[in-house]
Amino acid sequence: MIRTDIVLENFIPADVSPERPLVIAGPCSAESEEQMITTARQLSAMGIKIFRAGIWKPRTRPNSFEGHGSAALAWMKKVKQETGMYTSTEVANVKHVYEALKAGIDIIWIGARTTTNPFAVQEIADSLRGMDIPVMVKNPVSPDLELWMGAIERLYQSGIKKIAAVHRGFSSYEKSKYRNDPHWQIPIELKRRIPGLVMITDPSHICGNRTFLYEVAQQAMDLNFEGLIIETHPDPDHALSDAAQQITPVQLQELIGHIVIRAAEVRNGELRTLDEMRAEIDNIDETILRCLHKRMQISEQIGHYKKQNNIAVFQHSRWDKLLRERLETAGRLGLTPLFVEEIFKLIHEESVNRQAAIMTRQEQPH
Repeated sequence: MIRTDIVLENFIPADVSPERPLVIAGPCSAESEEQMITTARQLSAMGIKIFRAGIWKPRTRPNSFEGHGSAALAWMKKVKQETGMYTSTEVANVKHVYEALKAGIDIIWIGARTTTNPFAVQEIADSLRGMDIPVMVKNPVSPDLELWMGAIERLYQSGIKKIAAVHRGFSSYEKSKYRNDPHWQIPIELKRRIPGLVMITDPSHICGNRTFLYEVAQQAMDLNFEGLIIETHPDPDHALSDAAQQITPVQLQELIGHIVIRAAEVRNGELRTLDEMRAEIDNIDETILRCLHKRMQISEQIGHYKKQNNIAVFQHSRWDKLLRERLETAGRLGLTPLFVEEIFKLIHEESVNRQAAIMTRQEQPH
């Protein structure tokens, strides 16, 4: 359902170029004053207007570098004074909010772990009531659109009108070249549900390494997203956190320089791009293939059970019942019966072939 009642104000500061991509950059963690100032100077010289750095770093396990905490806020102040850049950092609780606001942080964001917890989000939203500060909301760790949307709604109900969503990918047990699966259809659906919502993709956390940063950044722009947040460090290989996914300011400039910004198509008042729709289809197709893979695995398990219990591979009554039920469902969904019947005939044929192969397979002697 589209939330036409959510009317957002412009998230992007007035003196920042509205042209895509909006770029937010800076180190994963605030490690030292020198590191912060060095990075900020280089980014500012490139024209980057918004600086990011983790002050409080929630790590998965203890004994990892968890940031310098409130002490690093003074370094953020110096970045702002020397470069004029806007500063942004993550807040995970009410204490963080108060300290960030007191230090003059311009933009705050809610991290993936916090978005997962509605209690924590509500406390942060309550602490921001009456404040006029832009807030970015990262997607939850799990691929849960409702949790992501719920966090945005809680902030909006507390009076926050300058909101952006940060797409940083989702945890998955499936093997992938990415640290976090993009699941592009989820941010696409969020933008559809909340018209006017600024969507910023975080290639650093999606990729987990710098190899695929350009690929993900370009895809975000092809989907007509507004911006990118990319972790940038003067010496990435020696960073105290997430070293593999950070790049130097020079590398960032090269990446941005190669991004192609494509024109959007306007149809019936809704802004969508051809690449956006194709990406949605690509993700649905991938889901279909994964489901087919899982179905065949289960079919093979059934084949082994049938062999052990001397049961025939094919039962006519079961196949008739299955096909009839699938066609009834297809009708309710408005799908062409012949189309669905042909698909399930092929699926059933493949399942039968796999089970028949198991039946005829000779067991290896021990």
